[in-house]
Amino acid sequence: MQEGAYYKREDYGFRCELCPHSCFLDTGAIGLCGVRKNIGEKVVALNYGTIAALALDPIEKKPLYHFYPGNYILSAGTFGCNFHCGFCQNWALARGKAPTQEITRGDLLSRVQRPDNIGLAFTYAEPLMWYEFVRDLLPRLKEKGQKTVLVTNGYINPEPLEEILPYIDAVNIDIKTFSTGTYFRYCGGNLNRVLKNSILFSRYCHVEVTTLVIPGVNESNAEIGRLVDWISDKLGPETPFHLSRYFPAYKFSTPPPSMERLEELYHLAGEKLSYVYLGNIADPRYQHTYCPQCGYIVIKRDFGVSIDLCKGNTCPECGQFINIIN
Repeated sequence: MQEGAYYKREDYGFRCELCPHSCFLDTGAIGLCGVRKNIGEKVVALNYGTIAALALDPIEKKPLYHFYPGNYILSAGTFGCNFHCGFCQNWALARGKAPTQEITRGDLLSRVQRPDNIGLAFTYAEPLMWYEFVRDLLPRLKEKGQKTVLVTNGYINPEPLEEILPYIDAVNIDIKTFSTGTYFRYCGGNLNRVLKNSILFSRYCHVEVTTLVIPGVNESNAEIGRLVDWISDKLGPETPFHLSRYFPAYKFSTPPPSMERLEELYHLAGEKLSYVYLGNIADPRYQHTYCPQCGYIVIKRDFGVSIDLCKGNTCPECGQFINIIN
């Protein structure tokens, strides 16, 4: 078993220091994440070297719309998450008992190196709770010239985050709500820590933000407006923002938001942000990348996947700089 990182002995057990939950682990206890366990003499990572999902995906499925659009990236995930969102759209991996199989770092590295792939995305469940395996892989991926991506809730302590930040190329951060109370009630987390980590990520790598729009939880104009203001002010108005349509899942049976409501929020966010997208919908108009200056379609997408994109990062119509890495 792989020893876990970032914990200390305390009284008759161990205190985990990987994320802000700071779980106290008595002998045999497992943390809120479901992956870090006190086996008596040490804390181990139960998901080290295990994999529950592996697929070659369009980069846009992460979603990352401004990071090597039109390319594919190998996506890997295991079980575990340090949030307990009742509306989780991927609960079978995050909180469930999805079947896993063992995989070595070398095997995964060999699978990454293929001509139709730009790198490795740690995704599906919460990659920061796959911390030890991710940390050990990241430098080796960079040595081989591979792009590295995290799709994450951003809920981790600063020290372990800063250890891996130099090896990350892009991240999509899922900001659940912009209400401290709602974050704690529905996810068990602290909004302020997520926001601080989002700023940390932005200093090292490309950042895009996703918010799952859930009726009755986080979709008021006031709350989305505050989030948009924060993104514009702290991450920059050219930060891509994905408003993803919630569907009933796990413990939530609330109907999804209407298309009309999503369109309202799309236009609201567009008042401050240059690049806003709607996800989990069938209308491709809200997935295209438009030039913020003249409105020209710089990247055309169908079901989120790039089907026509201009070369470079300037608008061919007016010459406006477009915040795209390719």
